[in-house]
Amino acid sequence: MLIVNVGAVVLAADKSEYIGQNKRLVRLNGKTIIETNLDALAAAGVNEQIVVLGYEPGEIIEVIRPWLGKVKIALDLAYEEGMTSSFQTGLIVLSNVNAAFLIQGDYPILNPNLIIEMAQLMENNKDEPLIVSPIHRGEKGHPLLFRKKLFGELLSLKTSQPIYDVVKAHTDKLLTFEAPEWTIIDANTPQDYARLEGLAKTQKRF
Repeated sequence: MLIVNVGAVVLAADKSEYIGQNKRLVRLNGKTIIETNLDALAAAGVNEQIVVLGYEPGEIIEVIRPWLGKVKIALDLAYEEGMTSSFQTGLIVLSNVNAAFLIQGDYPILNPNLIIEMAQLMENNKDEPLIVSPIHRGEKGHPLLFRKKLFGELLSLKTSQPIYDVVKAHTDKLLTFEAPEWTIIDANTPQDYARLEGLAKTQKRF
C-alpha cells in the first residue's frame, strides 16, 4: 500500500473504440479495462481517484457504479479537444494530494505494484523528480506521475497543447525506469488483445 498521498485521473472521455465498442468496456481476462484500472488503483492505496467522462458517459457509469462513492466523476465538456482538456478537468477536482497519476483509461493492463513503485520512486529519490515514467526498451510508457509542483503548469496548457510539452520542459527532473511491455501497448487489434491477455497472465515483477 502507498505511504504517500497521491491521486489519479483516469481518462475515459474521448471516443476510443475497439470493434464498435467503447474500449474501456472491452473485457480482458474477464474484466473490463475500466474495472481493471480502478481495481489496481484501489489495491495500490491511491488516495483519490477521478474518472473523467465525456463521450456517451452513461454506459461507463453503469459499469463503475460499484465504485461510486469511492471515486469521483468529472465531466469534460470539451473532451473532443483531446487528452489535455480531460486531464485538466480531473486535476481541478483533485483536492489534497502531493502528486497525480495520469491514467489512460484505454490501456488494458494496470498493476498495483507498478503504481506503488512509481510513487515510491518519486517520494524516495534524492533528486526529487517532478515526473516519473515507465519505459520499455527505450520507449516511454504509461501511466505518468506528476508532482504537485507541476499542476499549475499543466492547468495552464492550452487544450491544443500536448501534455508531453510539460514533460519535455522538465527532462532534467524526469525519472524513468524499465517496466514491462504492456506499459507501451495501446491495443487496437485482436492480435494486440491476444498478446495482452498473455502478458497479463505471465507478469513477474509487476
